[in-house]
Amino acid sequence: MTENPQISAVLEYIEARERELGEQAGQLRSRIGELTARLGELDAESENLRITRKTLLTISAPAPAKDPPRPDVPDHPAYQQILTALADAGRPMRARDLCQALDLCQALDLCQALDLPILPKNTEGIRSKLKRLVTRGILTEPEPGLFTQPRT
Repeated sequence: MTENPQISAVLEYIEARERELGEQAGQLRSRIGELTARLGELDAESENLRITRKTLLTISAPAPAKDPPRPDVPDHPAYQQILTALADAGRPMRARDLCQALDLCQALDLCQALDLPILPKNTEGIRSKLKRLVTRGILTEPEPGLFTQPRT
């Protein structure tokens, strides 16, 4: 090296500056690598979205769903009378209210006289039929003991 102190100081400054610039360039190259990788990920995701959009636009709309089949009402005429009474009332009803509406003794052939009071066994019979209609999906029970036709 040279023995001139001024030139030595300048050369040391140049070497230090070269190291600094080399470190900065290395950091930038590393960051460029990270950004290039991230850019590739974004481009791939964008391409996937473009393909998905194109695919969705080529798919025809599905046919409208058909109404589900209506559940079968049991054959006994009492069930038809229950459904008619509920439809006529237009509101949820309890088993006892339905017994009164149906004139239970005549409708269910549980007794011969029409003027007998409604007995607990008759109310339980109608409640049993109502529960059966609920399990078949023909009626709903929005709260315990209250029966109604489902809203359509």
